[in-house]
Amino acid sequence: MKRVVDTSITPDDPAFSEDLIAWQKQHGRHQLPWQKTCDAYRIWLSEIMLQQTQVTTVIPYYHRFLQQFPTVRALAAAPVDQVMSLWAGLGYYTRARNLHRCAQAIVQQHGGVFPADVKSLAALPGIGLSTAAAIAAFAYGTRAAILDGNVKRVLCRVFGVEGFPGQLAVERQLWQLAASLLPEGDIEAYTQGLMDLGATVCTRTRPRCDACPMQARCVANETNRTSELPMRRPKKATPEKRSVMLWVTFEDELLLEQRPPIGIWGGLQSLPELERLGGNPEAADWFVEARAALADIGEIAELSVLPEFLHAFTHFRLRVTPLKITLARRYLMAAQDSYHWRAINALESAALPAPVRKLLQG
Repeated sequence: MKRVVDTSITPDDPAFSEDLIAWQKQHGRHQLPWQKTCDAYRIWLSEIMLQQTQVTTVIPYYHRFLQQFPTVRALAAAPVDQVMSLWAGLGYYTRARNLHRCAQAIVQQHGGVFPADVKSLAALPGIGLSTAAAIAAFAYGTRAAILDGNVKRVLCRVFGVEGFPGQLAVERQLWQLAASLLPEGDIEAYTQGLMDLGATVCTRTRPRCDACPMQARCVANETNRTSELPMRRPKKATPEKRSVMLWVTFEDELLLEQRPPIGIWGGLQSLPELERLGGNPEAADWFVEARAALADIGEIAELSVLPEFLHAFTHFRLRVTPLKITLARRYLMAAQDSYHWRAINALESAALPAPVRKLLQG
C-alpha cells in the first residue's frame, strides 16, 4: 500500500526540523574546511564546487583556489585562463566560467560584498535558487529553503512524494514542501542537516535507515520503497559520439588547441581533433587525413594509432581515437589563432581536460 503526502498542503510535522537540527548537532559533519565561517566568498566557492561533485573530490580544489585567490577581488582580477587551469579535472567547466563572471559581478555591482538576500544572489551568474539559499543561510542566517539533489531525495522518501523530481510539477511541490518545513531559528544547523542527511545517511543506494532521525516518520521506510523513491528519470539510450584526437609533437613541444568558450570542455586547452567525426575508423587512412589536417602546421614524420578510449559525459559518451604524430618539420602558424605550442615539461599548469591529461601521462 502506498502512502503519499499531498505536498500542496503544509505537512503537520513541526518536529521534522527539531529532530533534524538535534541530529545534525550530534551526528552531522562539522570539520569540512568551509564550515565554521560566515565568509560568503568561501561559502559560495564551496557551494559552486559541490554542485554535482563529491566532497572528497572538492576539498583539494577548494584549498588550491583559496591559496591562489584568497578573496573575491583576487578571483575577479585573475585571467580566466588561470581560473580554468586550476579547475581542470573538476568537470562541468561552465561552473568555472560562471565562477569568474560571478566574482566580477560581485566586485562591479556589489562593491565586492555578497548580497544577503536570496533573490539578488540567485540573479548572479552560476547561482541558482537552492545555492543562493544555502549561501544566504550559512553566511547571513537568512531563513530560506534549499532543494538540491540530496534534499529532493530526503523529502521524496520521508514524505512519499511520487513522480520524477526533475518534472516541473513535482519540483514545484518539493519547493513548497521544503519552504513549509523551515524552522524559525537555527537555520544554519537545519540547512547543513539536510545536506548531511542526504549525503551520508539517506544515500541513493544502500541508505542507512537505522541511523536516520526520520526513520519513524519516513514513508519510503514504512512501505519498503527506499529503492523506488525518488522516482527515476525515464530511461533513454545514451548516445555515443566519436572523436579523433591528434597528439602532435615536435622536438620537446606539444600542439594544443584552445577550445571555444561553450561546448565540450569549453574554455580549456585540448588536443586538436579531425573534423571527420563519423564513418568507419577501421577503414580510415589516418595518415592521409592527418596530413591534410596538419598541412598548415607541419610535415609528418611518424604516425601511430593508439587504442581508443571511452569518456562518459552526463548526456552522451565520447569514443576517442588518438593518433600520436611526430613532425619532421614545423611551419609558422600565423593564421592558426586557436593553435599554440607548449613545452611538454610545462603541461602540469595547462588547463587540460582530465581524459586528455590522462592520455598524455600514459
